[in-house]
Amino acid sequence: MWVLASITLSGIMANTLLVPVIPDILEEFGQPDSAAGVLVAASPAPAIALAPVLGILSDRYGRRSLLSPCLALFGAVGVLSAFAPSYGWLVAARFVQGLGSAGLSGIVLALISDHWQGADRTRFIGYNSAVLTAGIAMLPPLGGLLATLGGWRWSFAPYALGVVVAVVVWVQLPAHDRRAGGPTVRGQLAAAASAVRQPIVAAALGLGFVLFFLIFGLFLTVLPLLLEDSFGLDAGERGLVTVVPAVSSTVAALLLARLRVRLGARRVLWFGTATLAVAYVAVGAAPGLWLVLVASLAYGYAEGSTIPIIQDIVTSNTPPPSRGAVATALVGTFRAGQTVGPLVVGASLGLLTNSEVFLAGAAVIAVVTVVLVLWTPPAVVPEGGLEDRPVAPGRAPAGGLAPDGAAGVTTSRARRRR
Repeated sequence: MWVLASITLSGIMANTLLVPVIPDILEEFGQPDSAAGVLVAASPAPAIALAPVLGILSDRYGRRSLLSPCLALFGAVGVLSAFAPSYGWLVAARFVQGLGSAGLSGIVLALISDHWQGADRTRFIGYNSAVLTAGIAMLPPLGGLLATLGGWRWSFAPYALGVVVAVVVWVQLPAHDRRAGGPTVRGQLAAAASAVRQPIVAAALGLGFVLFFLIFGLFLTVLPLLLEDSFGLDAGERGLVTVVPAVSSTVAALLLARLRVRLGARRVLWFGTATLAVAYVAVGAAPGLWLVLVASLAYGYAEGSTIPIIQDIVTSNTPPPSRGAVATALVGTFRAGQTVGPLVVGASLGLLTNSEVFLAGAAVIAVVTVVLVLWTPPAVVPEGGLEDRPVAPGRAPAGGLAPDGAAGVTTSRARRRR
């Protein structure tokens, strides 16, 4: 699990390190607040089209063959982007960096789903989300601290971790044993398309787009500007504010399996989206910083409960041969929301105030909550989803880790056999 955690931690650096220094970057290059959307959107944009392609390749050639080169590209270009001489060059560098991060989270999700099922799968998806949110807690303050000590360019230094993790992945994950007689690329595409057309999977993909649109458009793009304009916080202080939602998000992710068993996936989603709407209203109407902090806790719970449930729904309803393709298609929809959200919201800042943007976002997610309550596809989610076939002793599942726990991953069945 520690290898998967290191990949997840590397992949989330793209925007989390950047969040507290966005105002500093805009000021140095003489850009208006509305330009923040382009800066945030540049890194996730490539994943919209590239993530599903990388997923198909990982199903076909193995997870390691894709993860290691992607991590190396992400880390190397991330460090080099610190030397960007202009705003345009910085945006371009972040786009290239996004080519490296495009498939990381989807392939990690596929690896988890390769080796756990049912409640175990939900639990480990929750653990992976907890790593992600813990990273969200650590990385923005780190970026803000580095900027405070040496300027915003120093906040790009931690991207070097991506290169280190690329080497670890290549050493720790086994090579893919591709046998003759496997499906053709056309067959892979047809199987993945069939899985995505299921109503429950299609609905989960749509909800994922909306959530990432709002998360990255509002909380990660507008909130830093609101904290500076309304409360006068500097980069280090803005970074510390982002720790607050990460705490509640991590707790929610760690408790995800229990929540899902007790409440069911429907109710977890309903309550999560309703909580997000309330949090956005509170931020938009906050008379003081204390209410922003309280709302951030509520926002963190919503994020930590809804996103892993969406991932669980998708992977539980996808057959193993198409898992990498469909998991990364989900990442593609996440990245689409992550890209479009900052662009749309950034453009709206010329018409609306920071607070008004949050109130508009609350209205959108409130409508989504009503739709979820009134209509949800049947059987959300069949407990355990599509059951994986047993893995023969000593034989690795396609594209993944050895079933006996290479790189620290051990299947439930393997544990019981022992």
